[in-house]
Amino acid sequence: MKLFGTDGVRGEAGSFLTAELAMRVAMAAGIYFRDHARTKKILVGKDTRRSGYMIENAIVSGLTAVGYDVVQIGPMPTPAIAFLTENMRCDAGIMISASHNPYEDNGIKFFDAHGNKLSEEIEARIEAIAQDKTRLDEGQVTGKQIGSAKRIDDVIGRYIVQLKNSFSSELTLQGLRIVLDTANGAGYKVGPTVLEELGAEVIVLHDKPNGFNINEGCGALHTKDLREAVRQYRADIGLALDGDADRLIVVDEQGEEVDGDQILGALGLFLHRSGALKGGGVVATVMSNQALEDAMNAEGLKLFRSNVGDKYVLELMRENGINFGGEQSGHIVMHDYAKTGDGLVSALQILALLLTSGEKASRVLRPFELYPQKLVNIKVKVKKPIDQIEGLAEELNSVEALHMRHLIRYSGTENKLRILLEGKDGKVMEKAMDRLVAFFEKALNG
Repeated sequence: MKLFGTDGVRGEAGSFLTAELAMRVAMAAGIYFRDHARTKKILVGKDTRRSGYMIENAIVSGLTAVGYDVVQIGPMPTPAIAFLTENMRCDAGIMISASHNPYEDNGIKFFDAHGNKLSEEIEARIEAIAQDKTRLDEGQVTGKQIGSAKRIDDVIGRYIVQLKNSFSSELTLQGLRIVLDTANGAGYKVGPTVLEELGAEVIVLHDKPNGFNINEGCGALHTKDLREAVRQYRADIGLALDGDADRLIVVDEQGEEVDGDQILGALGLFLHRSGALKGGGVVATVMSNQALEDAMNAEGLKLFRSNVGDKYVLELMRENGINFGGEQSGHIVMHDYAKTGDGLVSALQILALLLTSGEKASRVLRPFELYPQKLVNIKVKVKKPIDQIEGLAEELNSVEALHMRHLIRYSGTENKLRILLEGKDGKVMEKAMDRLVAFFEKALNG
């Protein structure tokens, strides 16, 4: 059974992701990391899901069993774990979260000593150890070598300082009215705190997690409440985090959601024009709209495209010496300030752009018009290899004949097929999408 997907180990808590599996994976990670150990400490954080208690205790048991000391910091955003792992001189960091998924799911994400997500090669090594009972048995220690665990509750201050350092000291949020939806997730404390400390008037939505309401009708995936609140309170901008606060969705002052590619374009151009963009380009994924690429090219910048997943965005950024990139879905990587997607760092940079421009969010955050694009997700019973689906080549040839861009891929975390179409004629694209959806429903679920 394969354990690691596109973003760590993820699945339904209690069925796929059991306490026993979490302990095995933690033991395997501990065995791997102790070969490169400097401090024999591993940091563990989590989001607000009820199952986090079960998984956290299992992970602590697994790590201490192989000799690691564990530092538990409770609910904190994923990017905070990346930052604090390096800041607190730990050998690795672990985040317990299923990100934007519903509360029934949970996951385990790993960071190395420098706060970077693990490569596929390292994940494969950990997975191999986790499935080797002999190595797990031999890796356990006894006596004084058994590790310890302690909980620290005040590290939130370190992360807040890091966030505030990403925001120019010459700017203030004084006079801005912001609606913030924390998705009943890991950013429910730190998000409002940092915005208020920088001077903003903050109206907070969905900041009362109960273990089951994370992402439920709120946050980055469900912006209805945020859009209504922005209009109701006549706010300057609305910001929505997802469950682990590594993703950001923006709503303008008119209560309209801003497309993720337009956010990437607006921030990329802002950094370029202020002299802060490095590497002569921006990294996005194969999902991003062609209009983003055309807008970058018009400014003499190159758009590099990676596979879907913020760790692939980061890999391409490092390869090309680029400090800015992200995904259409709201993962934005400001590499000068964060090692991974950070919804709050991104929010502060968007607010800096808003203040510097002196314009309304509806104008400054939409520097170009998007080409018509549609993404449809289909639930599938079995993820049959796409290149083995009979008749698909002919279907895609007909799409290409209409001068449309297409991307067909399975979700790395759910049993879903994602179909993306993009073209300059929206009506033609809609008809082509209906045909493709019908084809895949029959081929995969018939």
